[in-house]
Amino acid sequence: MKYSISHRKVLVMLFDIAVLLVASAFSAYWVHKFFPVSISTPATVRTALLFAALGFIAIYVGGEYKKAWKLISKRDYFSCIFEAFIATVLTGVVLHFWDIGDYGTINTAFFVFLASSFLIAATGIVGIRHFAKRYFVFLVNAGQEDVMKKALVVGAGNAGKILALEISNAFKSGRKDFYYSLIGFVDDDPNKINEKINGYYVIGTSFDIKEICKKYGVEVIFFAIPSCPSEKKAEILEACAETNCEVKVVPEISRLISGKSILNQTTKVNVEDLLGREPVTLDTTALAAYIAGKTCMVTGGGGSIGSELCRQIMHYQPRKLVIVDIYENNAYDIQQELIMNGIANADNLKVLIASVRDKEKMEAIFQEYKPDLVFHAAAHKHVPLMEVSPEEAVKNNVFGTYNVAELSDKYHVKRFVLVSTDKAVNPTNVMGATKRYCEMIVQNFSHSKKNTEYVAVRFGNVLGSNGSVIPLFKKQIESGKPVTITHPDIIRYFMTIPEAVSLILTAGSMAHGGEIFVLDMGKPVKILTLAENLIKVYGKKPYEDVEIIFTGLRPGEKLYEELLMSEEGLQQTANKKVFIGTQLDIDDKTLEEGLQALKAVSEANDSKGVADVLEQYVPTFHHKTNQ
Repeated sequence: MKYSISHRKVLVMLFDIAVLLVASAFSAYWVHKFFPVSISTPATVRTALLFAALGFIAIYVGGEYKKAWKLISKRDYFSCIFEAFIATVLTGVVLHFWDIGDYGTINTAFFVFLASSFLIAATGIVGIRHFAKRYFVFLVNAGQEDVMKKALVVGAGNAGKILALEISNAFKSGRKDFYYSLIGFVDDDPNKINEKINGYYVIGTSFDIKEICKKYGVEVIFFAIPSCPSEKKAEILEACAETNCEVKVVPEISRLISGKSILNQTTKVNVEDLLGREPVTLDTTALAAYIAGKTCMVTGGGGSIGSELCRQIMHYQPRKLVIVDIYENNAYDIQQELIMNGIANADNLKVLIASVRDKEKMEAIFQEYKPDLVFHAAAHKHVPLMEVSPEEAVKNNVFGTYNVAELSDKYHVKRFVLVSTDKAVNPTNVMGATKRYCEMIVQNFSHSKKNTEYVAVRFGNVLGSNGSVIPLFKKQIESGKPVTITHPDIIRYFMTIPEAVSLILTAGSMAHGGEIFVLDMGKPVKILTLAENLIKVYGKKPYEDVEIIFTGLRPGEKLYEELLMSEEGLQQTANKKVFIGTQLDIDDKTLEEGLQALKAVSEANDSKGVADVLEQYVPTFHHKTNQ
């Protein structure tokens, strides 16, 4: 264990020794004056040295010299008193059995001497520390405490060291937005405990976080282990959440911007940090061969999934990326982002405003750009809104998919990848039923069409996507509004947007036609627990600072989602995180009849008729308006 001795430690050691010597000497003088005993000067000196030595050893062993003055608490004062008491008892025992003569006789004077030495020593040792904390630290930090939040850094590695240094320099440079009084570090490396780093001590491990925060009044915790494995990271952040401190995180190493202050890059905890799942790894060599030099089309390219698809596709250097979206603002945003990042230009990027419902417009696009790969992410996905307007879900999801899928075969697209959802499994709502119908189209086309390989990718809820629950929770917490949850027992599978897109690309590279790919998404997450932890990492208390209200399940909403239907089975792929559901035979005639029936009711804007037809032609759909 590392242990360094600074000039301040030496100073407080000398003060303690002086106090112990004075306590013994004064007690001897007092006993000599008021009791009829004869005490020689050599015996007094030997006794004073003995008391000072035993007192110093007790305080040293007790660990008092390992603590920074500003971290001294009431508990440490009591520790000092106890150590002075131990030194007094040991002194009494040694005096009695060591034949000093003047002090060894057990009588009233003997006990008065020991009691007086103890009281004076304890008062002096505690007084020194109290004075140091109250006046010395006060003078050093004069004017700072009112504006500085007490902070703790988790992780005493390189990121933590730099962060501590930046926190120290922030006040000196007048950065009032970064006024923190750093308490110290916690680190799980036992060799770092009590080590002094950039002026601050490693005062415990991650298991001590709650106790340390309570003891020192910590207000902000900085998680500074950017390379920490996801499962361990989630474990530590859950411990941080139990403190009701504000928690800030240093991004992963891959996301750190070189040359920029780490303190400036710290962010609030992302919910994915609390899931404890390792990100899906990809065979980048296979993806590069799959995408490089190809013309790729992304429908719905301005949405949450679509825009991330565009980012990742451009990383593998396609010949051209064609982005199709009906909403011009989103399409413009991703266009400008790709251009500003230097990975897109007029030669390799084309952004088009069009609806997948408009078959003539889509055909013109296919005819002009002749894509090799099509990633179909355009869809209406909001469950409650599609319950109100089911005909729009059919027009956009079902017929939009049909249009793009059919045109893919006509214009010899190599692979068509449908972005699907776990809500397509045994659907209880219109949105899920339409996505299941889209899967049926894909599986049917994989048998009936000859020019294109068709594949669907199914995953759960995507963290941070437009309209998802997590951004809503964050807005509610930040605005001081109650957090709303439909049901206390509702659970969901979650994944990040990059993971979802990684699965889509991986599935496309592995496809042979007709597969429904499923990601191993780990354990499902209870939404209530997720909300409570999110509130905590904002430094607030659930049900006290932020109310949680249960609004009841919405029409068509399940308590839990499934990733496979019972008849689909599961087959593992080369990627241990990616599975394939068994291909199902979708009857051509039944599919076509369903499409004709859906076209009639949707064009008539017959909401009830849409739900009825979906129930008829999607065998696993059981519509529930209330649950």
